[in-house]
Amino acid sequence: MKQRLAHIAIVVNDYDEAIKFYTEKLHFDLIEDTQLSETKRWVLVRPKGGDSCCLLLAKAANEEQLNRVGNQTGGRVFLFLHTDNFERDYQNLLDNEIKIVRQPSKEEYGTVAVFKDLYGNLWDMIGPDK
Repeated sequence: MKQRLAHIAIVVNDYDEAIKFYTEKLHFDLIEDTQLSETKRWVLVRPKGGDSCCLLLAKAANEEQLNRVGNQTGGRVFLFLHTDNFERDYQNLLDNEIKIVRQPSKEEYGTVAVFKDLYGNLWDMIGPDK
């Protein structure tokens, strides 16, 4: 058997502001942006240089979904971004004024920092231990 995660949906307020954040501030690639209806789009982004799982940017369509924007995991870290160059990508977070929740620390699995995306979801950024 061979399986993999293809997409992880993340509820957002607005497609275009989410695309802008992920592509311009985190430097993700926009993989697809297809209009499905008057109000719904199929938008996929993923970290640059990878062929891994994509984020599906899903615009909140009702009050219940709006209440989940920015807190899809009850305040826990939601996503884990691995990088081949922690210093470069951490500096990018600082340069783009992305909120750092936990400063870099050395762990047995590498260097890690926690940041918030534009909606407040928590991310771990993990780089190789040098």
